[in-house]
Amino acid sequence: MALLHNIWWLLVLIGVMIIIHELGHYWAARFFRIRVATFSIGFGPRLASFRWGETEFRIAWIPFGGYVRMAGEQPGDAPDPDGFTSKPRWQRLIVVLAGPAMNILLAIALLTGLYMVRYPKMASASGPAVIGYVKPGSPAAKSGLRPGDVIVQLENRINPTWEEVVMREVVSAGRPLPLVIQRGPEKISLAIMPELDPSSGVGVAGWAERTQIEVGGLVPGFDAEKKGLRRGDLLVRINGQPIYTVYDIHEALRQSGGKPVELVYARDGREHTVLLQPTLSDQSPSGPRWMIGVELAPRVTYVRLPLPDAFRESLRQNARGATLIYQFLQAIVERRSSARSLEGPIRIAQLSGEAAREGTAAFLNLMATVSLNLAIFNLLPIPILDGGVILLLLIEMMIRRDLSLAFKEAIFKLGFVFLMMVVVFVLYNDITKLLPG
Repeated sequence: MALLHNIWWLLVLIGVMIIIHELGHYWAARFFRIRVATFSIGFGPRLASFRWGETEFRIAWIPFGGYVRMAGEQPGDAPDPDGFTSKPRWQRLIVVLAGPAMNILLAIALLTGLYMVRYPKMASASGPAVIGYVKPGSPAAKSGLRPGDVIVQLENRINPTWEEVVMREVVSAGRPLPLVIQRGPEKISLAIMPELDPSSGVGVAGWAERTQIEVGGLVPGFDAEKKGLRRGDLLVRINGQPIYTVYDIHEALRQSGGKPVELVYARDGREHTVLLQPTLSDQSPSGPRWMIGVELAPRVTYVRLPLPDAFRESLRQNARGATLIYQFLQAIVERRSSARSLEGPIRIAQLSGEAAREGTAAFLNLMATVSLNLAIFNLLPIPILDGGVILLLLIEMMIRRDLSLAFKEAIFKLGFVFLMMVVVFVLYNDITKLLPG
C-alpha cells in the first residue's frame, strides 16, 4: 500500500512539473505564432488525446517527461512559415527559455503562498552559529573545535548563520574551510577539512549546531509516550545536563546503561520533570541503542508573513537553493562530493509519499524544491535539454549563421546517450541506497 501511495504522489508531483514546464514552451510558441503540432504529457505510445485547433493534446504511457512538438522544429521537417526554425533566433530563444522559467516561477509562487500561511522559523535562525556538539575523532575535533565555539567568519562570510555553514560543509569534502571562531574573549583562526560521507555522498565535519530541541514525534510503545510527552514539548535538561543538541540526549542514554533518566521539558511556558525508562532497541541504523521513544527535532516556530515579506523570503530561499545546486554539481565534478548524493525517481517517489503523509505544507515545499531542481537541470548546457538548445542558438547568434544539420543531429544523439546514462545511474543509485548494508 505504501508503494502505491508513493507512486501516486510521485505522479501528481511530476505531472504538475511537466504540465507547467511544457505550458511555458506552448504559450511562448503561440505568442510568436509558431504552430504547435503536439503537446504531450509523457513519452511513447499515446494513451489518450484530444485536438484543440491545430494542436493535439495527449497523455502518453511513459510519464517521466513531456514535450511540445512545434512545426519545423525537427531536422528534416518541411519548411513552414509558421515553423520554429522560420522565426528569428531571439524568438526561438525565448520559447526554449520559457519552460525552465515557468518552473522557477512555480517554485517562487508556491513558497510565497506557503510562507503567507506557514513560515518555519528556526529557534536559532537569528542568532550566531554556535557549535553545540563535536564528534570525537571527526574533522571538527581534529581541528580543535569545542562545544560553545562561535563561528564568526567562514571563508569570506562574516557572522554566518548555521544554514550557511552547512551549505559550505556539504560541498567541501577534502578541501580546507577557513574559520574564525570566538572562544570567550579570544578569536582563533583555523581550518577544517570535511570528510566525504560514503553513504550520503556529501562532506561532513562532525559538528552540530547549538539550538533548542523539541519532540518532533513519539514512537508508540516507548516510555515517553506512556509518560505523557507530546509533540512540540521543548526538551530542557536530561540528568541535570542542558540539552543543546540531539547528541546530548543520545550520550545521556548511552551513559545510563538502561537505568531510568530524569528529563525536564517545557510545555506552555512551564517546566515538567519526568522519569523515563530507556528501552534497548535495534531500530537505529547504527545498531542497538537505548531509546526513550522521542523523535528529536530542532525547535521551529511557525508565523504568517505578509505578501511582500513572503515574496522576498521566497526569492531568497530559491536563490539560495539554485546556488546550492550549482555548488553541488561543481563539487561532484571536482570530486568534493559524490554522485551518490544525486536522487532519482525512486527516491523522489519516497519523498513524495512521505511529504504527502506529513501534510499539504510539506508536499508543496517538496514541489517547489523539485520544480527549481527541474529548471536548473534543464538549463544545463547538455544537448537535447533546453540548456543545450539555448547554447546552440547563442552560438548561431554569434556566428550569424545556422550550424550544419549533420552537426546538430550528432550533438543531439550524443546528448540523448548521455542523458540515458544519467537516468540509468540515478536508478542504480536509488536501488543501492535501498539495499541493506
